[in-house]
Amino acid sequence: MSLTINSTIALRSGKQLPRLGFGVYQSTAALDSSRAALASKYIHIDSARVYRNESEVCQAVKEAGLAGQIFLTTKVTSKEHGDKTSSAVDESIARAAEHGQKWSLFLLHDPCSGPEKRLSAWKTLEQKQKEGKLESIGVSNFSEIHLKQLVDGGAETVPEVNQIELHPWCQQKPIVEYCQANGIVVQAYCPIVRGQRFDDPVLVKITEKLGKTGAQVLIRWSLQKGYVPLPKSDTPSRIASNAEVYDFELSTEDMAALDALDLGAAGACSWNPVGHV
Repeated sequence: MSLTINSTIALRSGKQLPRLGFGVYQSTAALDSSRAALASKYIHIDSARVYRNESEVCQAVKEAGLAGQIFLTTKVTSKEHGDKTSSAVDESIARAAEHGQKWSLFLLHDPCSGPEKRLSAWKTLEQKQKEGKLESIGVSNFSEIHLKQLVDGGAETVPEVNQIELHPWCQQKPIVEYCQANGIVVQAYCPIVRGQRFDDPVLVKITEKLGKTGAQVLIRWSLQKGYVPLPKSDTPSRIASNAEVYDFELSTEDMAALDALDLGAAGACSWNPVGHV
């Protein structure tokens, strides 16, 4: 599998989504971590309204002189679904524009508003895309049931992306299978499990054999599964290290060993609200 940090996958809109992204969290660290990610040649940064980091991400890109060259994602939270979605999206668009940026991908952050409001929010994203205000649109933390409800509820388009917690201990197979069958790109957040599983004997054996970190092996697993991993870190050395995953491959045996670690929902390390009604 020949991949580089510049490798991409095509979205339905025609937009090219970089196969590796950098996730940012709270705004207090987002500016410096985004600067470090750009210095390490990441071309894809994932943000969110609820974490209040949109301005910091856009500022870092502007400072680096990379406006229009970085794939930028943000998300609207379920608290802004329904009649608040349009103004929330417009606010994020304006915030990016202040720094000479545009959002490459806009997601519904979670499904927790219920069937009616999340359908309304999705239709708002569809309308903004029709108007040319949004390039690509998708969802996050949606189960296969949530995705089916959008279609059954009259959505005109299927989400281009579904971003979910995804790593060997929480593989969310029914969701992944539905997405892959319907042309929905799967993004993986918490791909390194927040470091909580670095001492797993199976992972340790592979890292020692390859001379790689646990994070590097887990990111490589995600890439070889066809996912788009979004590792987070505020430490520049780790940010750089997490991008150094292109000089090795996991063998069929190593992939199978990691695949066998799945614990289902019990393996999640985040809120993972895919089971929300």
